[in-house]
Amino acid sequence: MKPRKRIAAALCVGAAAAGGVLAAAGSASPESIAFPQDYQKWTLYSTVDRYDSKQYRELYTSAEAVKAVREGRPIPDGTVIVMAIHSAKVDDKSTPVKDAKGRFVKDKLGGVTVMEKRKGSGVSIPDDWRNGDWQYASFTHDGKPNEKANAGIKNCFVCHKPHEKQDFVISLAQLAGKFPSGPVAMKSGMHDVNITGFSFGPTALKVTAGQPVTWTNGDDSPHQVTLTGDKPQRTAVLLKGQSATLKFDEAGTFGYICGLHPSMKGSVEVTR
Repeated sequence: MKPRKRIAAALCVGAAAAGGVLAAAGSASPESIAFPQDYQKWTLYSTVDRYDSKQYRELYTSAEAVKAVREGRPIPDGTVIVMAIHSAKVDDKSTPVKDAKGRFVKDKLGGVTVMEKRKGSGVSIPDDWRNGDWQYASFTHDGKPNEKANAGIKNCFVCHKPHEKQDFVISLAQLAGKFPSGPVAMKSGMHDVNITGFSFGPTALKVTAGQPVTWTNGDDSPHQVTLTGDKPQRTAVLLKGQSATLKFDEAGTFGYICGLHPSMKGSVEVTR
């Protein structure tokens, strides 16, 4: 079934996404957006386990959008992508329960976020955080506008901005049917950091000046290594199985986070 028109909302990685008023320049309008009542009849093209927030997420869109992307065409105008955010079932120690395939088991629906591509709809958004013609909004589990989340819609745009090369859609590889399905071989070198379960391992690494450090993403979710401090620096967005390397020429301790999931933190101590 084709998604109804005028739907828009946030397919954000962060929880505080969506909001604003389109009538004013440099703003967005979740108030003009209707809850997609029949989204569960659309194509479920991906699920995501969020270890950092103990969530199970489902991604839906129209069959027409899936067909277009898998035929190598751009995401069509009018495409709506819905993310249903469920809590994961947990045991008596608050550890997520996994099924036979090692995936989270979904529990209660906590909210629904949506992103919609409408031609010309991004013209009111400032260039530094505009996401092409995508717009965003957020809803509670019962389909009502999430006013608290909708007060910070800029967070959605900022969250998706690093994915500009893939039309701002974080799950584009899944939508295109090209997402790696097998496990990623983790690296064990002295200068390697593996990303698994929404954490860096090792969290703290020691190297000498001039030695490169390589991060490899083993999660289904994309990540982005982002140095903090006086000299901020970002790697490219890393999809599952991809790696990125940074070289540290100066002595000191360099903290970093995931640019897409700021609760993920690590550090590199560089000595002479």
